[in-house]
Amino acid sequence: MGAEACTLDAMTSRVAVVQAGSILFDTPSTLLLAEDLVRQAARGGASLVVFPEAFLGGYPKGMDFGVTVGGRSAPGRGEFRRYLESAIEIPGTETQALSALAAATGTHLVMGCVERAGSTLYCCVLFLGPDGAILGKHRKVMPTAMERVLWGCGDASTLPVIPTAAGRLGAVICWENYMPLLRMAMYQQQVEVYCACTVDDREVWPSTMRHIAVEGRCFVLSACQYAPGLIRGGSLVANPYGELLAGPVYGREIILYADIDLSAIAEAKFDLDVAGHYARPDLFELRVQRQPQHTVRWMDAAAANEGESGQAPRPTISLPNPAGAAHRGDADHPADQ
Repeated sequence: MGAEACTLDAMTSRVAVVQAGSILFDTPSTLLLAEDLVRQAARGGASLVVFPEAFLGGYPKGMDFGVTVGGRSAPGRGEFRRYLESAIEIPGTETQALSALAAATGTHLVMGCVERAGSTLYCCVLFLGPDGAILGKHRKVMPTAMERVLWGCGDASTLPVIPTAAGRLGAVICWENYMPLLRMAMYQQQVEVYCACTVDDREVWPSTMRHIAVEGRCFVLSACQYAPGLIRGGSLVANPYGELLAGPVYGREIILYADIDLSAIAEAKFDLDVAGHYARPDLFELRVQRQPQHTVRWMDAAAANEGESGQAPRPTISLPNPAGAAHRGDADHPADQ
């Protein structure tokens, strides 16, 4: 970390928000760009570096992948294959590089990426600690419009708020920020540093970010991609009163810096804590299903720990038994009845 960051007290830290664009269909080059940007942010004294939505893997703005209502084209399928191949696995080669980068720079990283899980893609945010550990991930729960052609829907099992030395970190991706119940789930987990990774460059976006900062009494770090002629940026940092600490900046690649004091959150919540003293649980209640949602669940004992592996257990085959004949598998499979 830079010497300037070392002068900050225990509740204050310097954060960096990266506004840059990925190199579509070239994840190795984008990873090299990310490494340069993280090292630059670390030299600037940042202990936390936040990247935009889909930075690794790319956001293919303007592409249609040959999709019309009721039709998909052969060239479009080829484009999707290239996009799938550009995505990253978690864990995988790219996350190993990110872990080494976080450890080398002593920074917390919040990285927007496109995750490949089998043949399904997810818009994802990855959290890494300054020791290089993967702290968690968030999969976008609702892709917007044409994004649903490309990305699957995440579930609430990847909706974490992670306690770190940089504060309680959470991430909400692009138009998820317009889902009031999702925001409430973040507030209930006491998010302090709310990372809004996005590609939304509209004029109205900063007002959304400032509203969330006020509503959640948290610091909001919004990182938007910048791609000339396609995405113009608009990244910013807002404090728990909705006041801008940095940005918004449009029309260029930039790293925004801000010094945030986490003790300001307690002061801000003195008069507004929407998941605490300003809530009415006797009137309104939100239930969140945090159990991972699987398409196939293997119910036999061999699959009890299947969970994250996704591997199917060895099938058990039961054959018809002639009347009075001994079942040689009874000892091995007493539950086959």
